[in-house]
Amino acid sequence: KSYIYLHKKLLNVYEFQTVAAIMFCLEQINNNTDLLPGVSLGYKIYDSCSSMPMAMSAAMALVNGNEETVYLNRTCSKTSTAESILYLLVNIMFASLSCLQISHTATCACLSNRKEYPSFFRTIPSDFFQSRTLAKLVKHFGWKWIGAIRSDNDYGNGGMATFLQEAQNEGICVEFSESIYRTYPREKFLKTVDVIKKSSAKVIVAFSSSADLAILVKELLIQNVTGLQWIGSESWVSSVNLAKPVNYRVLGGAIGFIISSAVIPGLKEFFLNINPSKSPGWNELWENIFNCTFATQDKAANINPCTGSESLQGINHVFMYLSELRIINNVYKAVYSIAYALHDLLMRFNIDLHFITKSGENVYFDENGDSVARYELVNWQLTEDGTVKYITVGLYDASLPEGQQNVTEIAYLVFFKIPVSVCSESCHPGTRKAAQKGRPNCCFDCIPCADGEISNTTEIMGEILALFSLFGACVTLGIAAVFFIHKDTPIVRANNSELSFLLLFSLTLCFLCSLTFIGRPTDWSCLLRHTAFGITFVLCISCVLGKTIVVLMAFRATLPGSNVMKWFGPVQQRLSVFAFTSVQILICTLWLTIVPPFPYKNLKSSTEKIILECDLGSVVAFYAVLGYIGFLSIICFVLAFFARKLPDNFNEAKFITFSMLIFCAVWITFIPVYVSSPGKYTVAVEIFAILASSFKSIYPLSNPLYPKYRVTGAARQETNPGQGVSPPQGTHTHPHTKHTLGTI
Repeated sequence: KSYIYLHKKLLNVYEFQTVAAIMFCLEQINNNTDLLPGVSLGYKIYDSCSSMPMAMSAAMALVNGNEETVYLNRTCSKTSTAESILYLLVNIMFASLSCLQISHTATCACLSNRKEYPSFFRTIPSDFFQSRTLAKLVKHFGWKWIGAIRSDNDYGNGGMATFLQEAQNEGICVEFSESIYRTYPREKFLKTVDVIKKSSAKVIVAFSSSADLAILVKELLIQNVTGLQWIGSESWVSSVNLAKPVNYRVLGGAIGFIISSAVIPGLKEFFLNINPSKSPGWNELWENIFNCTFATQDKAANINPCTGSESLQGINHVFMYLSELRIINNVYKAVYSIAYALHDLLMRFNIDLHFITKSGENVYFDENGDSVARYELVNWQLTEDGTVKYITVGLYDASLPEGQQNVTEIAYLVFFKIPVSVCSESCHPGTRKAAQKGRPNCCFDCIPCADGEISNTTEIMGEILALFSLFGACVTLGIAAVFFIHKDTPIVRANNSELSFLLLFSLTLCFLCSLTFIGRPTDWSCLLRHTAFGITFVLCISCVLGKTIVVLMAFRATLPGSNVMKWFGPVQQRLSVFAFTSVQILICTLWLTIVPPFPYKNLKSSTEKIILECDLGSVVAFYAVLGYIGFLSIICFVLAFFARKLPDNFNEAKFITFSMLIFCAVWITFIPVYVSSPGKYTVAVEIFAILASSFKSIYPLSNPLYPKYRVTGAARQETNPGQGVSPPQGTHTHPHTKHTLGTI
């Protein structure tokens, strides 16, 4: 085959592979006793030479069986016609005669029109699927601003038209769309290069043939236009001629979809057994592979003669590259489709083209004669030896449900950071989009919001505070789990387990009650936020106060025979916690009954904003709740201060002292900050105070937890539950102390 734009003759080895694949399939079919039994299939193969008269003559010969209409002795001319045009002309003629056609390379979406091509089928996916898939790929990576390059033929124009329509549906804007073709003058290619250089798009989608794109890439290399992300159609992204190190400066990291590969059992062995003496018409290929000649006149020109007995085993030639069978697999399926169609017609008088190949691939056709679209997403990568390879990084299968069709392994893509290609950056909060006149909707200016307008954004502050709240609740529950697991050990029982579990329960509620302050105020959230906070905090402090009183009484009852502990036993401890908490419940009940909090719109804090808040209803009631919490905290602090020097193993008073000191400092600081904070920061300050106070309450539990947990294992072995634990050596105790701790 001769290509005038390359100024040299090329032997199209891939067409020889196609012919060999057809021969292989027919040999398998004819040897298969289950498929078309008693019937043998043959073949006639013509070379169109990319010539319209030759193609039409060959088509007529196939239809009427008259080979005299074909120019059998004519060689291919130096002029060529686009293959897509030849396909359409031949298909139109076959369609008018209702001749069955199964193509392995025709991808034009126009061929899916059953009114014009009712007898046309194909084993290669339609460009319609590829175009839509490319648009989804662009959207997947967030590229909103792209350029488009296409071949100026049916393949490029049709495929790009579908892509542009799908891109518009996906909200993708196209800055430019340029056409190229191999016969264009150089000035046209230079104009396209200039458009690319002036463009702000960093991503270019090229729906082009490899021959057309090769000329453009050459000009881009001359002008050093690099740093662009190329997305390619199947025609060029899998091209061996383009995937060269010299082109990697321009096309490096390119991604695109190619036809899925397959493994055909027995094909390689068939290729190895090909011999020009057995298969006529292979002399030219044989001369190309072994650099020899069958012509006697060339033997004197120092060219080795071909014997025909040379072996293809171990030969490094394109003809033997069978590791990735893509188009060959489509040929394989096309031939078998004809065989199965004939089989169904002969056996059942009904054609049902649905079968499974020997490689396990399910082959069938839809109502338009199209096979299932299956692609591999490949990425051009430079290997260590300097060669360019396209690595499979994803799969696409149109037969799968929506949302599962595309699987992309982004981690294996060559770019370490996904390129950004947008016309305008997203507007920051407080600004809005303003369209730029005469430009796509992806291009806009960011201008400040007008008076009375705000940006609809999600407040990150609320999310952060909610995470801290949930984290604190989880930590508290973790401590409770440790206590529960060892609840029968002497150490936990001696630590007043009943009050400890009640304290942990109330502390969990303290963390969770801060969630009522987050979000849009409602009637229920306004009623709950302050009352829930007040009651749970009093319950928590009451438990700490009860534990402090117990420890103080136990270790201050120094006189022998003292029965002071009988006045503050377990029953009195429960009553004290209930009494302290009941006072706060009463205050909150009166507050909610007389002047309850309610949601309202704050118009005074800012002239530019309307702030949704919870009105306290009664400021006096609010400060009464805080005051009562402060009163109990001060009492707890004073008592803990007196008990701070008790023995370490049985005393949490010093931790309680430190905790209450922080608690008081937080709430003393809270009041002036709360009063002076504007708008939403008022609520944020209150949430911060609640969380800080809650975390400080974990301190008296978590600090002595580890040493207690460490001692528990030994205590379990040495002492039975309920017998008490002796204080550590060096600690002065009275005879009743050991028994008293068991009671506690």
